[in-house]
Amino acid sequence: CFLLQQIQGTIFPAPNFNPITDAQMLGGALQGISCEKDVLIDILTQRCNSQRLMIAEAYRDMYGRDLITDLKENLSHHFREVMVGLMYPPASYDAHELWHALKGVDTEENCLIDILASRTNMEIFQMKEAYLMQYNNDLQQDIDSETSGHFRDTLMNLAQGTRMEGYADPSTAAQDAMILWEACQQKTGEHKNLLQMILCNKSYQQLWMVFQEFQNISGQDIVDAINECYDGYFQELLVAIVLCVRDKPSYFAYRLYNAIHDLGFHNKTVIRILIARSEIDLMNIRQRYKERYGKSLFHDIKHFASGHYESALLAICAGDAEDY
Repeated sequence: CFLLQQIQGTIFPAPNFNPITDAQMLGGALQGISCEKDVLIDILTQRCNSQRLMIAEAYRDMYGRDLITDLKENLSHHFREVMVGLMYPPASYDAHELWHALKGVDTEENCLIDILASRTNMEIFQMKEAYLMQYNNDLQQDIDSETSGHFRDTLMNLAQGTRMEGYADPSTAAQDAMILWEACQQKTGEHKNLLQMILCNKSYQQLWMVFQEFQNISGQDIVDAINECYDGYFQELLVAIVLCVRDKPSYFAYRLYNAIHDLGFHNKTVIRILIARSEIDLMNIRQRYKERYGKSLFHDIKHFASGHYESALLAICAGDAEDY
């Protein structure tokens, strides 16, 4: 059955919040002879996103300047990415990340997978609107032109945001499982289509049952089956969808672990996940990380990052002292 537990972020609305005071503090920190980075961290990581947007408004009224622009001009490298990233509303941040993943020199497939495999219909709808507003481009058209093959088809399907929600029909679960199993045996184009149609459009509740049935029919876990039968980004995307259905915080813990260890600290991925999940389930991600890898996320970030960049990441992780 579903794990019914409190899903919780690490960043909450600050009590006794005053955007005008915060904007003044930030103005002072940014306009001093040397930028006071600690002040930026103390304020921006300890306010929720909607509060940060109010601070940005107060900042504009007060100084006649854009806070994001000032952060960009005063900061550099990964620390800048973190502080600027915190200033985007969630849908705009997703849009921003997708745009850079699609339009950069190389397409960043892992970013596309992370975002599109994990977002709800509502999040996808808002992200597409933000994408259109910010870049005057259609997200689906950009995915269509920048990716290819069954990987593209699956991303396109996810980007429609047409997954059933809350609906489950036990009587068709075995049937869907059979289709998935055949798709893993046959591997034709048509089977790949059926596979991604089921994974992109059925509800999480339905897929939960389908995966159980798959195990019964094949004697194999669906993730192992997909890994055996397919390869490349198509396979990675399908696995990401399955892992998100099972337990989103575990998926992100796994992605963080890989980003920190496999690739010599893949900063972009770490920053994106911490910011995007900070008000959703970062507390749960931290728990899963500790359970699964034995070391806390805190410990691993401290080990790899340094300076104000490290302080900012740790502040977003917002942990208890025993996590060090």
